[in-house]
Amino acid sequence: MKPQSLALARENATPLRLFWLTTLSMILIVSQSLMAQARGAPESFADLAETISPSVVNITTSTTVAGRTGPQGIVPEGSPFEDFFREFQDRGNRGDRPRRSSALGSGFVISEDGFIVTNNHVIEGADEITIEFFEGFELPAELIGTDPNTDIALLKVEADRPLPYVLFGDSNTARVGDWVMAMGNPLGQGFSVSAGIVSARNRALSGTYDDYIQTDAAINRGNSGGPLFNMEGEVIGVNTAILSPNGGSIGIGFSMASNVVTRVVDQLQEFGETRRGWLGVRIQDVDEDVAEALGLEEAKGALVSDVPEGPAKEAGVLAGDVIVTFDGREVEDTRQLVRIVANSPVGKTVRVVVNRDGQTETLLVTLTRREDAQRAVPAAQTEDAPVEPSTLDLMGLTLSPLTEEIREQLELADNAKGLAVMSVDETSEAYEKGLRAGDLITEAGQSAVLSLGDLEDRIDEAKEAGRKSILLLVRRGGDPRFVALSLAEDE
Repeated sequence: MKPQSLALARENATPLRLFWLTTLSMILIVSQSLMAQARGAPESFADLAETISPSVVNITTSTTVAGRTGPQGIVPEGSPFEDFFREFQDRGNRGDRPRRSSALGSGFVISEDGFIVTNNHVIEGADEITIEFFEGFELPAELIGTDPNTDIALLKVEADRPLPYVLFGDSNTARVGDWVMAMGNPLGQGFSVSAGIVSARNRALSGTYDDYIQTDAAINRGNSGGPLFNMEGEVIGVNTAILSPNGGSIGIGFSMASNVVTRVVDQLQEFGETRRGWLGVRIQDVDEDVAEALGLEEAKGALVSDVPEGPAKEAGVLAGDVIVTFDGREVEDTRQLVRIVANSPVGKTVRVVVNRDGQTETLLVTLTRREDAQRAVPAAQTEDAPVEPSTLDLMGLTLSPLTEEIREQLELADNAKGLAVMSVDETSEAYEKGLRAGDLITEAGQSAVLSLGDLEDRIDEAKEAGRKSILLLVRRGGDPRFVALSLAEDE
């Protein structure tokens, strides 16, 4: 019913009818207000596609692949048929002759002088890189630098005129449900456009620095390296991967967020390589059990499990510290801390606040470069102490002091110290949390354990302090991690 019709109806309405007319009027006003606030689907993406298409490119790479020297994969080596198949291959003029392999991908121009962004996996190992522009001409490209960690590569072409280009947008402003448009070269079919929405944010796949935007815009093989645009024509992501059981798009695509890409591109453009900050610690998340064992109010922060030689050790960071703030920013978990540190300038001195034994301490750490960091060296441990030649069954673990025989059996270094896990009850909490025979427990309650008596003392101290669990530092193959195990109540 139109507003003027409602006004006329009110003049002659009974009280009951007037009530319903008023209610209907209010519903119409609210619904119109909600519709005005909602961001509807655009009538067409044509204007946007027309504007930004000239900046999107197709990428063709060429790689020399060594020929096979025999009938590998056809018959087993030494088979009586091996000579027959080798003769058959030679007649086909294949033999060990090198051959050319080509691959297709996408990219986009970010400056008028010819810098182009794509995925590292698109150009990795390529001998030649050719860029095809929307207008139909081609140019050879030079590789400026790559970052396998974020799967980003920067290329450069030389053109005789300024090239059309696009700008990066702020991926942090993208909201779930916003419209986006993907462009690229799917399945080698040439320039193609697909549209969808932002399905999710802050997705992590497998990389340390992952920050993916998930979208249902169609992304297929060949779209890799292409841009994901917002409705203002800004690049908010680089199309990188899809989740699919058959290799085709099923509406689950991932684009590396532009706020990650821009930092990488700036460094590749300036240095030809990335230069990430390095703190020099091994860390793990703080779960509820660990928080309780440490007496923390919240399960947040990054628990330091080891401090090899490096900037953190020089600044006084210790294993067992919980990093709660870094350079003025609160630390929620390990993934966030890794990204904050990596995005910090090399050589910068930052304030790191740690929780140590229930108290906070502020340390000044001068970051070095992650790419230059040497292989981590385990922190020094305490001197030898007497050990008892016995075993102890505790918390589902059968533990033993280290002997020469156990060191040899577990392939431990001569200077390794702690308690060896000889077996684990498969019904125990320890087994559920990943402890296995062959693990080495080096600390309990953030103190070194060199004997079975040391461990029992740490457990008694934890119980006296009212703790319901105890924190163990466990090493496997040299890699440390903290595990919190519940303490059994005294009988």
